[in-house]
Amino acid sequence: MDSDTLIALMVARLVFWIPFVLSLSVHEYAHARAAAFLGDNTAESQGRLTLDPAAHVDLVGTVLLPLFGVPIGWAKPVIVNPANFRGGGDGRFGMLFTAMAGPLSNVGIALACTLVLAIIGALAPEFTVGPAGQVLASTIVLNISLALFNLLPVPPLDGSRIVDWLMPEAFRPAWNWLYARARLGIGIILVIPLVVGLDLGAWSRELAGWLVRLATG
Repeated sequence: MDSDTLIALMVARLVFWIPFVLSLSVHEYAHARAAAFLGDNTAESQGRLTLDPAAHVDLVGTVLLPLFGVPIGWAKPVIVNPANFRGGGDGRFGMLFTAMAGPLSNVGIALACTLVLAIIGALAPEFTVGPAGQVLASTIVLNISLALFNLLPVPPLDGSRIVDWLMPEAFRPAWNWLYARARLGIGIILVIPLVVGLDLGAWSRELAGWLVRLATG
């Protein structure tokens, strides 16, 4: 690989990495904000109720893997204590509300970028194929992917809180056993699709592509 190709590759990864870090930061902030809204200030006491990326960055998942081109990443998870939620109960609905805030924040970013891209397309169509348009389009794809991936009903992803809320009591011991082994769930997500040839990102790319086409006409 010559130096020009290497520089172009690093620039492309950096262009992806910046919105990646910002999107993950908004995602984790949304969890912290939702928990605080319900009365749990655990995340705030740990300095996580902020949009500052430095508070959310994980060295491996947010920095090293994305910059080395590995197609997976994560931020430091926000700690939530459902015992602090107002209203009593077992905290399952509060955990559902807190978990859903993350993916919904990514959907919000994607829709905001779609709107900006549409405005640019209406006022200056040539810019939609330039660097600004490409960054907006990639941010749309990224955030739709983050939202849908996190909605998978597998521990410890946000979608597992939907399953937890709906889980009948008869199946809860088995579910709790699986939830206590969250790494197994991540392994299932990463390994099984590769074995069976399933492309988990196909739906997110199709939906994001539709939004980009809608914005650019």
